[in-house]
Amino acid sequence: MPFGGVFDVPAKSERIGELEVAIQAPDFWNDQQVAQKSMQELSSLRETVDAWDTIRRRAQDALDLYTMAEDDPDLLTELEGEAAALEAELERREFELALSGPHDGDSAILSIHAGAGGTEAQDWAQMLLRMYLRWAERRGYKTYITDETEGEEAGIKSVTVEVGGPNAYGLLKAEKGVHRLVRISPFDSNSRRHTSFAKVEVVPVLEEDIEIQLDPKDIEIEVFLSSGAGGQNVQKNQTAVRIRHLPTGMIVTSQNERSQTQNREMAMRVLRGRLYDIEQEKLAAEKARLKGKVDDANFGSQIRSYVLHPYQMVKDLRTDVETGNTTAVLDGDIDLFIEAWLKENLVAG
Repeated sequence: MPFGGVFDVPAKSERIGELEVAIQAPDFWNDQQVAQKSMQELSSLRETVDAWDTIRRRAQDALDLYTMAEDDPDLLTELEGEAAALEAELERREFELALSGPHDGDSAILSIHAGAGGTEAQDWAQMLLRMYLRWAERRGYKTYITDETEGEEAGIKSVTVEVGGPNAYGLLKAEKGVHRLVRISPFDSNSRRHTSFAKVEVVPVLEEDIEIQLDPKDIEIEVFLSSGAGGQNVQKNQTAVRIRHLPTGMIVTSQNERSQTQNREMAMRVLRGRLYDIEQEKLAAEKARLKGKVDDANFGSQIRSYVLHPYQMVKDLRTDVETGNTTAVLDGDIDLFIEAWLKENLVAG
């Protein structure tokens, strides 16, 4: 019972063979960093292949027993239980495959930007920030707000949060795009219904050895007085850093670290992550073009609608997954949307 397609066990086994040959080379440990990564890759591949081999053996054993079980009700009941267990294990392994991208296991940098609409949109951005912080807390992820611009009356204009933990980027990449809220505005004295928008961006926290070409001539660095939400931990002097990437016009800031050097490092991490994301979007667009697909691959379109009036409904417009429990969703219960999107994109890929 071979596993092909997205499972790609033969290719993983071939890669194991290549790595096993490589580690026998006399100079393998000359570059400690590369050697460690190779050993980690080998360990991960072996675990994956062993798991699929176990599933294959269990499935084959069940098929063999089935031929002898037609007149044995007890054995048939046992086989039904094994079939259900195998199905659950396959679903779990399939979901793991959806998190097998080059940086899916890494931490993430999540940014939220209020759309047009003033206070109403800024309040919506604040609600989304709370939703993601609650979601991260449920998963045991560490969060740290690196940059935040407050709204004039309420909410936030923008915020950047580093989310630390395994698979943070792999999961949160499902949230890229525009989120739409429909509700009776608490800021409207006439209690009219308003529609608000906010954009969510997610990029991986890249290791220093990831090749992102950054010519010093392509960036402008400006320092300014920090005004973030860092409280007493932020020195009230010129510690905040703003970096402009001239070729793209992209601007990133960091102001919640203690020193100018730390803020510069954080801003560069965000910039490198966003530039990497742009390259990935170009690759996705080219892949879609070659496949003849017309899907928007730039994550800029509306992905989810949150309706609080005249009815209660949160619906993901990409997967059609929906729920009427808006309170739970806004309290961080968003895994149903994330998992559905990841599984759909695994099949599509």
